[in-house]
Amino acid sequence: MTTLADLDTPAALLDEPRMNRAIARMQQRMDTLGVALRPHVKTAKCVEVARRQREAGARGITVSTLKEASEFFAAGFDDITYAIGLAPHRIGAALDLVRRGCRLKVVVDSLAAASALAAATRRGDTGAASGVSAAARADAGGRLDVLVEIDTDGHRAGISPEAPLLLEVGTVLHAAGLLAGVLTHCGASYGCRSAATLEAMAEQERSRCVRAAERLRAAGLPCPIVSVGSTPTALFARALPGVTEVRAGVYVFYDLVMAGLGVCAPDDIALSVLTTVIGHQPDKGWVLTDGGWMAMSRDRGTQAQPEDQGYGLVCDEAGAVLEGWIVNQANQEHGIVEHRGGAKAGADVQGRFPIGTRLRVLPNHACATAAQHQGYAVVDGAAVKARWPRFSGW
Repeated sequence: MTTLADLDTPAALLDEPRMNRAIARMQQRMDTLGVALRPHVKTAKCVEVARRQREAGARGITVSTLKEASEFFAAGFDDITYAIGLAPHRIGAALDLVRRGCRLKVVVDSLAAASALAAATRRGDTGAASGVSAAARADAGGRLDVLVEIDTDGHRAGISPEAPLLLEVGTVLHAAGLLAGVLTHCGASYGCRSAATLEAMAEQERSRCVRAAERLRAAGLPCPIVSVGSTPTALFARALPGVTEVRAGVYVFYDLVMAGLGVCAPDDIALSVLTTVIGHQPDKGWVLTDGGWMAMSRDRGTQAQPEDQGYGLVCDEAGAVLEGWIVNQANQEHGIVEHRGGAKAGADVQGRFPIGTRLRVLPNHACATAAQHQGYAVVDGAAVKARWPRFSGW
């Protein structure tokens, strides 16, 4: 049997029991709220993880790149939402997926993007040699649907639910037979600091996206899909009337940002990075590991939260949190572990963490940390049960 002791470091560890609990928790919550769960697979970018989400009851997936869409389609996932604004140069790749039988939904939030997509489907211009017309889409068994992105929090992209532009974009898409609904992502939820504010943000996300759908319908435009979601708002929403599906992603692993929001506890985080102690600076109370930012990423997402976790929270090899110890600094290949209380509180680092000691580090941002690795060592306790590849690229 392969164990943690057999792994080279740094290595991305995926705690399978924790992941399974997280998947079950989110699916049960969405079932209770009466909406479909369309998980965002950008966190893991791993077919085996997505299969477990589907087995638990997820309906379709969400991706952040067309590379993801292509990889997951090849693995048997044919109901895919590409939830990033569709750039004109990617229209061809999107339509090629449709030609091959994918039920693809793409996102726009401007008249220019909607017009470009409508024009491309009318003339069969894929930007490549495959030449897909609207009729050919249907003949191939695939379908291209377009969702209008709605800005429900002023955080990033999207059209205001009350803006005249919403109806203009909807009209262009409907004339081309493409309009399928509305979509939003409430990124501002990551700035909430209490259960009450998260509940309020979830309701703001829901009500404003539903309002956009109502305006489209009142104008005689179809809007069957109302898609919302982030991990915090999904888990703190009290009710979701008018919503048809929720998209959430990081819940499958969780991370320290989610723990800082009260969405999970550190013991729920399924992703960690296994590192090895390679040196010390006793006078400074430093423990040097081989897990620098190339293994952890540069994400400092907890810096704005009440408790800054540095570059990650340190655990022993078995995954138990070592109270007070964080990766406080990171170079390319060196992680510097320190005690929050400084050198005095972290005395005798050589005795406590001898050379060769294995440590696990819980990440600030699971998506960014996973992206530093080619795959996961899937673990249950000390046993390494499998190795699952992940992919990257656009």
